Amino acid sequence: MKKYLAEMIGTMVLVLMGCGAAVALSCNPVGDQATVVGTAMAFGLSVVAMAYTIGGISGCHINPAITLGVFLSGRISSKDCAMYMLFQVIGGLIGAALLALLVVASGTEFAVAGAGLGANGLQEGISATGGLIAEIVFTAVFVLVVLGATSKTNGATNNFAGLAIGLSLILVHLACIRFTGTSVNPARSIGPAVFAQFIGGPVAALSNLWIFIVGPLVGGAVASVVWRVIEPDGNAE
Repeated sequence: MKKYLAEMIGTMVLVLMGCGAAVALSCNPVGDQATVVGTAMAFGLSVVAMAYTIGGISGCHINPAITLGVFLSGRISSKDCAMYMLFQVIGGLIGAALLALLVVASGTEFAVAGAGLGANGLQEGISATGGLIAEIVFTAVFVLVVLGATSKTNGATNNFAGLAIGLSLILVHLACIRFTGTSVNPARSIGPAVFAQFIGGPVAALSNLWIFIVGPLVGGAVASVVWRVIEPDGNAE
């Protein structure tokens, strides 16, 4: 149970800090690139912080797409896969609820800022198909980094896995945020989409939520296939 609770806490922190930065900076992927950089760094640094906090307890997936990729790579059991995902979603809901409480307490005008609790959404000029492809592609790249960085065949570089994963999440945000606001993590998307409805956020956040669930999960599965193809011989995971 401790590892499941660790995943819940880690995901809560990721959503609270990452989406919190998007709200605080009023992140605008189209018109304000400085806010994009700040938001990307917040998500990446949240992962680094949690990796060195709970990595030794649960592995710090804090992302159902990562958990799926790890499961399909044969590193965890089906029970752990299901429980990790459940507690990650719960953590994301808690993080979004705390953020909603903070912004509502600060006034309605502020609550509407930041794309509605940092909820993901198709950006200007991006179709549902384009958004779905972006989520699949960028999640696959991100999860592939996770599988490689945490592989036993990497030896001493495992000590820097958390840093590599956090930096790669910053990179993914910089490339993907113009398309979808960057999910690559269903648990990160579900909480803000749900609670944004209570504070006057965009209705589309909930109607487009399927893109940010299906896309990352497909991307995680693709990454596991790619990793199995290029995985070095003798990997005893």
